[in-house]
Amino acid sequence: MSGLPLGLIIELSVAILLATTIGYCIVLNRKLNNLQADRTALRQMVGDLVQATTMANGAIKGLRETASEADEQLKSRLDEAEQFAIELANHITSGQAVLERISMITEAARHQNSPDAIDTKRARRALKTLMDHQRRREHAA
Repeated sequence: MSGLPLGLIIELSVAILLATTIGYCIVLNRKLNNLQADRTALRQMVGDLVQATTMANGAIKGLRETASEADEQLKSRLDEAEQFAIELANHITSGQAVLERISMITEAARHQNSPDAIDTKRARRALKTLMDHQRRREHAA
């Protein structure tokens, strides 16, 4: 009889250990399933991150191209404005010369009847020169 209770105690101990092991396996299985789900989510996040990085690189490339085009357009417009400024300065200089000639002609016309009158031939030559100059400018433009 003393052997029977010892065998029963051993079997009971083995049954308790077996139940504990099964319970622990269930807990481990849940943790492994959670880990597997987290791993899948992590893979999805990495994929999304790679896709976002690719999109960002494409956007950066597009911005660089746009900036380069804007720089070229700005340079072209600045060059054009510089040419217009030079042309405008030339027109102003020509206009001043024409104004001086007109004032000389006007002055000659005012003093035509005075004793110190300027020679009419000289005034006519100045007027003719003015007209020639204007014709040349019109043909050049």
